Amino acid sequence: MKKICILGATGSIGANCLDVVASQPSEFEVRYLTTYQNVALLLQQAEQFRPQAVAVVHRAKVEQYLPQFRSMGIEVLTGFEGLLEISAREDVDILVNALVGAIGLLPTLNAIQNGCRIALANKETLVLGGQLVMAHAAQSGAEIVPIDSEHSALLQCMVGEQASEVERIILTASGGPFREKPQDQFSGITVAEALNHPNWDMGQKITIDSATLMNKGLEVIEAHWLFDLPLSRIDVVIHPQSVIHSLVEFTDGSMKAQLGLPDMRVPIQYALTYPRRLPATRPRLNFDTLRELTFEPADLDKFRCLQLCYEALEEGGAAPAVLNASNEEAVSLFLKEKIRFDQIPVIVEDALINCETNSFHGVDELIEYDRQAREYVTSKYDF
Repeated sequence: MKKICILGATGSIGANCLDVVASQPSEFEVRYLTTYQNVALLLQQAEQFRPQAVAVVHRAKVEQYLPQFRSMGIEVLTGFEGLLEISAREDVDILVNALVGAIGLLPTLNAIQNGCRIALANKETLVLGGQLVMAHAAQSGAEIVPIDSEHSALLQCMVGEQASEVERIILTASGGPFREKPQDQFSGITVAEALNHPNWDMGQKITIDSATLMNKGLEVIEAHWLFDLPLSRIDVVIHPQSVIHSLVEFTDGSMKAQLGLPDMRVPIQYALTYPRRLPATRPRLNFDTLRELTFEPADLDKFRCLQLCYEALEEGGAAPAVLNASNEEAVSLFLKEKIRFDQIPVIVEDALINCETNSFHGVDELIEYDRQAREYVTSKYDF
């Protein structure tokens, strides 16, 4: 049985991961679970899966639940230090990083040192530190297997193929809730409207990123590092039905695509069992009811965040880290209704212009660039 650690167990990806684990009881054993502050749900998960230890980043939230965890013999760690300690434990075969935001980078680097498989759903790990992460993984022998549906689709299309024969990869995007909304109406978009994604059920931050297409831009940066391809060979196409999850074009002109219902349990299970496929009793794609598959180009003027991701990747150095940090802060301000929806790309571009984006030589420098970008945004726009 594979021993699993799930960072961010109470979020959407983490909960779906546990659903997959429960459906394959002979394959997996849950060793560790973590949450930021949803301790009530973490307790329910612990009661079902009986991990050895859990970590709660928000210390103030855990006190009232300590007796229940202790009665089950489960160790409780707290704070970011507790998260880092659990991510560094060596008795793990697969670490699922389902954290949201830059907080996911250091735990990934910890787990890589142990040479285990990283089932990666945390985009920011590769956006911030792709060069460091992939170099460390190559050195330790750790596998980085993507959970994102798009990158999982690309991986599945490339199995059995020669990397040298890949001409380009094509990431699909639903277009989010505002694909057909005129750009001159973006200033009036409410938080509730932006959180109403047409196809996927995700956490708040990722849902807002999908509405701005920042999420797709971050996936472009991820794909660059995961598949060692230049930006010129990575494309994005809008596909509203979210049935084709991504495509690979080969040098002979043929294409392979991975299709399926928008269900995150499929790429999660593949990341846990790769390169095997295990049976699963979940809904299948029905061609009797599927009427059309449509495609359109991404509008880079309307969805400026996607263009900014291209520019940050081309610039290199700490530019992707600044992009990510400023976006996280801008999204937080929008969710608090302190800025308008259409100000998110304006703030990100402002940070890219005015913050240092030099090259970096280690994780400490990278974290400092991240901190400076956050400080720039909050000092200028959080009032």
